[in-house]
Amino acid sequence: MSGKSLSKSEKLGTMPVTRLVFNMSLPVIISMLVQALYNVVDSIFVGQFNPDALEAVSLAFPMQNLMISFAVGIGVGTNSLVARHLGEKRGDRASDVANTGIFLNILGYIAFAILAIFVITPFFNMQTSIPEVAEYGKDYLSVVMFFGIGIFIEITGERLLQATGMTKLSMISQATGAVINLILDPILIFGYLGAPQMGAKGAAIATVTGQIAAAIVAIILNVAFNKDIRLSILKVFRPVGHDIAEIFKIGIPSMILNAIMSVVVFIMNLILKGFSEDAITAYGIYFKLLSFVYMPIFGLNNGLVPIFSYNYGARNVDRIHKAYRVGIISALVYMSACTLVFELFAGQLLQMFSATDNVQSIGQVALRIMAIGFIMSGFEIINSTLFQSVGSPMKSLIVTIIRQGAALIPSALILARTGNVNNIWWAIVIAEVTGLILSFIFYKGLKLTPPEEPEGSTN
Repeated sequence: MSGKSLSKSEKLGTMPVTRLVFNMSLPVIISMLVQALYNVVDSIFVGQFNPDALEAVSLAFPMQNLMISFAVGIGVGTNSLVARHLGEKRGDRASDVANTGIFLNILGYIAFAILAIFVITPFFNMQTSIPEVAEYGKDYLSVVMFFGIGIFIEITGERLLQATGMTKLSMISQATGAVINLILDPILIFGYLGAPQMGAKGAAIATVTGQIAAAIVAIILNVAFNKDIRLSILKVFRPVGHDIAEIFKIGIPSMILNAIMSVVVFIMNLILKGFSEDAITAYGIYFKLLSFVYMPIFGLNNGLVPIFSYNYGARNVDRIHKAYRVGIISALVYMSACTLVFELFAGQLLQMFSATDNVQSIGQVALRIMAIGFIMSGFEIINSTLFQSVGSPMKSLIVTIIRQGAALIPSALILARTGNVNNIWWAIVIAEVTGLILSFIFYKGLKLTPPEEPEGSTN
């Protein structure tokens, strides 16, 4: 591979670390904030249309997030492996991984489209006894799952741009989808400009349209400008078995992290259903706001993955440590600011969603309690990124399983027995404390032993 074709990815091993972290992360953070904004605005429009529709979209979150979890897991594994092979100066292997990653996410879309046929109706019937809410939910989720090919391809394409240092182009892809969604949302939800009034289904159509547009842009940008990898339709459908295993090895912790979140939200909805539908709505608003809070951290995470992975492949441990320190400090400062906003402006945040008086009463307490865990989760996310990028994904997986499965749900079930819905929110804080302790223990025991020099490391 020529020096010219490596110019984009080589900055991962040469640019001053602090500058590199922000150079890689800021474009992704900006694009993810735009993406999070349209998720929040999506719910704001739906809430203005009908409170039942807002609850329906909130109830759809676990299944929608489960679908995204698979795509993100494949994207993380692909990103890490591509960057690692480029650090080893193995461009052909990086291209093999890229094509295999696209193949896996195409399979993922097909699997979830088939799953939708069987699960959507029972999924909503279990969570609500209000027929209108269930109907809105089915309308929304059926569109999102049957036409969800865009989110799978979009995520893969963006991770390939990020893995090769082209985060500004990744930002263009994400921003394209977000802007299209923002434009279509009010038109399709309320029936403006001669369009039919479609409510929750209109929000779903706007979402998948934006995702498909972003996917098309991401693929075009990779083919036209990403010279570190070569995409090929023939190679996409001739995946490399070894790469499939490696992508899943790295990406499964991310899948489980997000998938467990889906399971947790679903179970929490069932617990909260025993108190009131308004408690479920308040919890759903919290998760919509949470997506906005965490997007910058995930953008930082996406910027750090190729830095960690490239320098791991290049046997440069010192740069990994420096990037880690920049990431931790940035995450803690940002999450502290978010905690302050939630504590001071909980009522205003809820009012954006046209929250009723009862949702306001429940939600203000909920937001202020659960925001206590933000700072701890910032530390956990950066550590998880490091573990996955340097070949220790099981550490990240263990933290996730214990934090969510062994700490959060049992705590919520116990606290629910007090009969006070406000006590349930403390389960989130208990889970974050547990995750913080485990994450710190694993970090202290992590040994960044450089990999052996691969045979035939130059192409």
